[in-house]
Amino acid sequence: MNKAILVGRLTADPELRATTSGVSVCSFTVAVNRRFARAGEERKADFINCVAWRQTAEFICNYFAKGRMIGLVGSIQTRDWTDNEGRKRYATEVIVDEAYFTESKAASDGGARSAQPWQQSAPQAAPQQSAPQSFDSLPDGADFMPGVSDDDLPF
Repeated sequence: MNKAILVGRLTADPELRATTSGVSVCSFTVAVNRRFARAGEERKADFINCVAWRQTAEFICNYFAKGRMIGLVGSIQTRDWTDNEGRKRYATEVIVDEAYFTESKAASDGGARSAQPWQQSAPQAAPQQSAPQSFDSLPDGADFMPGVSDDDLPF
């Protein structure tokens, strides 16, 4: 099984390009903190190269910028090639299948690109009354489904 799950911060703005056939591809690097630090040392981070394709690439490039926290799900892929000087080169990358917002709007405003859809204010929803925890806690005479009688039910 090859599955990578990462949560980290973008080290630079993601780059959106297109292949010669017009397929969107986005490359970026995510700094992921290591889980533990030795006593007296600062926590270290790993810098993971990532590639996303098609709609996932466009989503990342439209909604994420340098410094933003991002959650990723994908798989690890290695590739090799020979450079112009004849040397064998290797790369290991995470091929991103899914990308997620992992911080609140307020926390992300500092590193986000301006005038993005998630930054527009949404109308506040009216507060809803909490539902009773069980049927036994309904007040006497209260209907579980107001406006629906037993005759309306199909059973």
